[in-house]
Amino acid sequence: MSEMIKIAVDAMGGDNSPKKIVDGIIHHHKSNKDIFYKIFGDEVKIDKLIDNKLTKNNFEISNTLNKVSSEDSPLEGAKRGKDTSMWLAVESVKKKDCDIVISAGNTGALLVISKLNLKMIENIDKPALSALWPNKKGMSVVLDLGANIDCSSKNLFDFSIMGASLFKSLYPTQTTNLALLNIGSEELKGNETIKETFKILKEKKLDDFNFKGYIEGNELMNGNVNVIVSDGFTGNVALKTAEGTANFITSELKHVLTGSLMGKISSFLNIQNLNKFKKRLDPRLYNGAIFIGLDSPVVKSHGGTDYIGFSNSLDVCCKIIKGNLINKIKRNINL
Repeated sequence: MSEMIKIAVDAMGGDNSPKKIVDGIIHHHKSNKDIFYKIFGDEVKIDKLIDNKLTKNNFEISNTLNKVSSEDSPLEGAKRGKDTSMWLAVESVKKKDCDIVISAGNTGALLVISKLNLKMIENIDKPALSALWPNKKGMSVVLDLGANIDCSSKNLFDFSIMGASLFKSLYPTQTTNLALLNIGSEELKGNETIKETFKILKEKKLDDFNFKGYIEGNELMNGNVNVIVSDGFTGNVALKTAEGTANFITSELKHVLTGSLMGKISSFLNIQNLNKFKKRLDPRLYNGAIFIGLDSPVVKSHGGTDYIGFSNSLDVCCKIIKGNLINKIKRNINL
């Protein structure tokens, strides 16, 4: 890894791009002067948006007018050619021109293009999609969130190693506590795959994390566990349920506090606490899913986020590289 972290940025993916991407880079650069951004996309538009707000030695624009559409299927996105902004950004990591790649574009296409360009880490069969969730005590890493519908016990064990390595890279001073998402906490609960994974993790007794057994859906946010592992089907359902619940709570709270005079008075008197609550549930603060299992890290920003959310995804990129994620996974998977 070079002294200056080099991030490959697909500037043409997601809503309101490239403006929100460039604005996110500019915002991130204000407090991160040791980052180099290699930006892929429409050079004329990007250069106009930068407008001398970045120092010349901190960025480079690689011009291409071709991009992957959000309406493309994963294969259609990959078939658009090797000159799309997404393909070129991923390829720059393959060539070791950059340390990590980020895109707010088509998730399925990004996964396919990444798998076509990047090798799997040795002894890992499938990459996983992971993300950061808030809990009562801090943050959790949750995986897989939809990349793999069907998983073997070997896959879930690999996800455990990768998830624990990711958490340690992002939060090096914290103790890593890992659990398998299941329908009950008893050892006899669950299907054969998850019970076999439980057995493997219990027998291995790895030093890199504490295995806490099973965790149920109603305990995901309590903070006693900070790495949660599941197959992609279960993980995606849990993710969408959590997102929907958070949206419901904030919507109902807003309705109660603005639907009457007393509600408005109450919200005015509690403005500081309400702002803390709003910030805690702000999805922009947790933006940035990570494809792990490939020999170079790939970060997926939410396509609908704004420049603040994209800037936070760039923070995730920096922490992954500084935390030496890939080497952690390679070391732990071979123990």
